[in-house]
Amino acid sequence: MAQPDTKKIFFENLSGAGKAIAVLTSGGDAQGMNAAVRAVVRMGLYVGAKVYFIHEGYQGMVDGGENIREATWESVSSMLQVGGTVIGSARCKEFRSHEGRLKAAHNLVQRGITNLCVIGGDGSLTGANLFREEWSGLLNELVEQGVIEAESVQKYSALHIVGMVGSIDNDFCGTDMTIGTDSALHRIIEVVDAIMTTAQSHQRTFVLEVMGRHCGYLALVSALACGADWVLIPEMPPEDGWEDKMCQKLSANRAGMKRLNIIIIAEGAIDRNNRVISTDYVKDLVVKCLGFDTRVTILGHVQRGGTPSAFDRILASRMGVEAVLALLETTANTPACVVSLSGNQSVRLPLMECVQMTQEVQKAMDQKRFEEAVKLRGRSFENNLKTYKLLAHRKPESELPVSNFNVAVLNVGAPAAGMNAAVRSAVRVGISEGHKMFAVSDGFEGFYKGQIKEIKWADVGGWTGQGGSLLGTKRTLPAKHVDKIAEQMRKHNINALLVIGGFEALESLLQLFEARATYEEFCIPMCMLPATISNNVPGTDLSIGADTALNAIVETCDRIKQSASGTKRRVFIIETMGGYCGYLATVGGLAAGADAAYIYEESFDIRDLQANVEHLTEKMKTSIQRGLVLRNENSNENYTTDFIYQLYTEEGKGVFDCRKNVLGHMQQGGAPSPFDRNFGTKISAKAMQWVSKKLVETFRHDEGRVFANTEDSCCLLGMRRRALIFQPVVQLKDETDFVHRIPKEQWWLKLRPLMKILAKYKTSYDVSDSGQLEHVVHNRPKESDASVAM
Repeated sequence: MAQPDTKKIFFENLSGAGKAIAVLTSGGDAQGMNAAVRAVVRMGLYVGAKVYFIHEGYQGMVDGGENIREATWESVSSMLQVGGTVIGSARCKEFRSHEGRLKAAHNLVQRGITNLCVIGGDGSLTGANLFREEWSGLLNELVEQGVIEAESVQKYSALHIVGMVGSIDNDFCGTDMTIGTDSALHRIIEVVDAIMTTAQSHQRTFVLEVMGRHCGYLALVSALACGADWVLIPEMPPEDGWEDKMCQKLSANRAGMKRLNIIIIAEGAIDRNNRVISTDYVKDLVVKCLGFDTRVTILGHVQRGGTPSAFDRILASRMGVEAVLALLETTANTPACVVSLSGNQSVRLPLMECVQMTQEVQKAMDQKRFEEAVKLRGRSFENNLKTYKLLAHRKPESELPVSNFNVAVLNVGAPAAGMNAAVRSAVRVGISEGHKMFAVSDGFEGFYKGQIKEIKWADVGGWTGQGGSLLGTKRTLPAKHVDKIAEQMRKHNINALLVIGGFEALESLLQLFEARATYEEFCIPMCMLPATISNNVPGTDLSIGADTALNAIVETCDRIKQSASGTKRRVFIIETMGGYCGYLATVGGLAAGADAAYIYEESFDIRDLQANVEHLTEKMKTSIQRGLVLRNENSNENYTTDFIYQLYTEEGKGVFDCRKNVLGHMQQGGAPSPFDRNFGTKISAKAMQWVSKKLVETFRHDEGRVFANTEDSCCLLGMRRRALIFQPVVQLKDETDFVHRIPKEQWWLKLRPLMKILAKYKTSYDVSDSGQLEHVVHNRPKESDASVAM
């Protein structure tokens, strides 16, 4: 028998017995805070700790009494999908004073609480760190006052603090995404998409103000996600004379038959002289200079409201569990830390290093060191800004490099939301690099039929927010038609190929790579971008389209569960897509609060089904009113959705009744989520820059042609943990199960024990992949954007 990996530590070794953990939310609220609170409570209880709610943030800690209450498993039921924070949040002047912190310390010691999980912004976390530093002194004062016994100082000698950043502005350095940011982007994009339809009808210009007093992240990313004409952010004020340039841009767009203009402004936008740029100033400017019918929309607190997105629920759940692990492992010498996200990886960072870095950004902005401010925000922010400039502002023909290369772009496989954003990005970056871009309709089927035409900058305007595939996509593989495809490549002199699609795209590139031995036409740089709702492509943690599908699943599950409110106890059996890949069922189950998720990768039998039914029956008798069970469509050929529905119906008689729902193709439809728009846009831009580099490297001047015949000239660009990596498709063959069309190893399987723990199952949890304490580094690699907790 194989020996267990000694690096693996399992959860059973980390006991919380005898410990008391308190969780509070402070400062401004953010969607997803409740998911974080739920995860902290359930994980804390799971390890045997006592867990307390502190209601109304630091104010509740100072006031004590009923504000500090012990939490139970049931007390966090049905809060996953609720926006804001159900335990309340308040700004507290009293906690800023020494007397206030003394009262707070007394209230915690009375209950034996020495572990605090603080969910808030940099102000809340700084306050928590000060409290930690003063802790022993506060206890000594309480002894002197005769309020607590002397042995309490020894017993509760150290206060341990772990922070999670809840802020829609994404203004905290050290983490790629803060809890609430993705949901706020959803609200903004919903509004922008709605506004675009009315603006188009009347040929109007809309000026939108979004939140972000000191940080332009929401404005920048929403501008990138909707293809806005102009964006104004505090980190990078426009150059003097920007007003004329903006009006010229708006006018040129209208002359190019564009019927609307969108300008997005962060509420803290300033010019180079630190003067505020208001929405009314921009509106009056457009009306005065261009005479365009212009309207202003200020989104305000709409951005804070509504249900959390799938991304925020998963991020908050993962961070909540990580926070409990960090508290269990902490010692008296461990600095207060923030649990954070870098790429797709959990990390722990010293709290005050992150706070100092965040303050440095503001200092750089105040001192007009704007380039430095952008860099300090992190590589992700910097990449967003560069990509926006590249795609929104077209250089004059005279300034474009002349490459004389022709690049074809096509979609392959099933449609996935975000494909159009990727095509738009590829076309515009390609044109900026001096290439002639060609669009191929209907995948490789259209390729061999000659459905190839040049595509221009303006042709892809407005594509970012469109669902499906505007180019058309088919599952046809090239192998049977390589001769005709080679002929079309000769005819159009195609020098490089960008293929956007799912598993069929990978198979297609492998077939074209093999065809290089026979046809030199395929000896060109070829790159694949993973785009499939199933997220079943090897070489990448994430695929374009998967986030939109997850949001569709989670939204539907929320509605289905709500349909049973006020009725008798009910369990819903829901079937998801994904082929043999259980990503949607597992991650959707985690985000929707499912009790079980059946997938092909984790085999199950009738005994497992029986155990699940009994577990759910027990929960139904004691606590919950509604149960949710997800099943991947190909999880088992015999235990079908109907079978599981009938089993649960029969076994649950007298306790609950059952309903089933097959979600089907609604998971493929709809407008792409902000995440998929930006992920598609950014990886496509990176892929085109790689293509340009390869074209230059492989161009044979003596022959006047491109010739690329190495493995590294036929790559997949994928998100791996913390970075975007180009991987030769040939090298991915060993990582792939071609029969079931899935990777042999999948990172998200590590989330399954987490889902089970939060559903009250006893299970082992491998913490070998949990975050380790690191130091904040300027411009840590943050290649992906909403980088990427799914």
